[in-house]
Amino acid sequence: MSSITIHNTQIPVVEYRGQRVVTLAMVDAVHRRPENTARRNFNENKDRFIEGEDFFKTTPAELRQHFVRASCEIPCNKLVPIQGRGVTLLTEQGYLMLCKSLTDDLAWEVQRQLVNRYFRPESKVVTAPSLPNDYIEALEHLLASKRSEQLALEQRDHAIATKAEIGSRREATAMATASAAVRKVMHLENELGRGCRHATVTAVEKAAHRSFGTQGFRPLKTWCDSHGVTAPKVQDPRFGWVRSWPAAAWAAVYQIDLAELFGAAGEHE
Repeated sequence: MSSITIHNTQIPVVEYRGQRVVTLAMVDAVHRRPENTARRNFNENKDRFIEGEDFFKTTPAELRQHFVRASCEIPCNKLVPIQGRGVTLLTEQGYLMLCKSLTDDLAWEVQRQLVNRYFRPESKVVTAPSLPNDYIEALEHLLASKRSEQLALEQRDHAIATKAEIGSRREATAMATASAAVRKVMHLENELGRGCRHATVTAVEKAAHRSFGTQGFRPLKTWCDSHGVTAPKVQDPRFGWVRSWPAAAWAAVYQIDLAELFGAAGEHE
């Protein structure tokens, strides 16, 4: 595994679960802070960090499977512990949260270099499977088209029903087609994070005309953790992806029925 120089400080490149991460010791090194400064700041604000999104807890034994020593000015076993007990790894998001309190000139320059050259290297920007900015818009247009198709099919089925032709083979085929269209709409709604099965905080705020605040997701996350449920990720034009919280969590925490809020047309798979 290679190393990289950030503001005259050489650090190893550490990848964990498909993304680049930094240890707390690496943060101290590049920001030229006393040893254990980052660890102290992290521990003081640990309740604000989300495990699995902002940081990972691993062991030196597991970390050795993802890391090969690089030639660094500071010993790698100090920047990336390969002995001892637990190791805290910060994602890009976790690193930026931890460094909010650092406002000196060096901190600004180090943060810029770490983000642009370490967390988002140019080579990965070209090859990473990122979604285009207009992906959400494309889904919106497709969803609108499917809704129009669904409405036309429902109107046709209603006209057929008034003529007492429901039992014919032709009408049975039309009903099956309508059901497929409904399922397609529901699938797209869920992919956008505003479906009857799960929805994002932003989607519910917009539909329900309510505001849950910047920490409104935490009660939903607590409910999911206590019930062993993993909220799926959906694409988001602002942050890349966000969590889409399940209907049961919305009902239990905020007494919001997603089926009633977004519409429960069609069959549930």
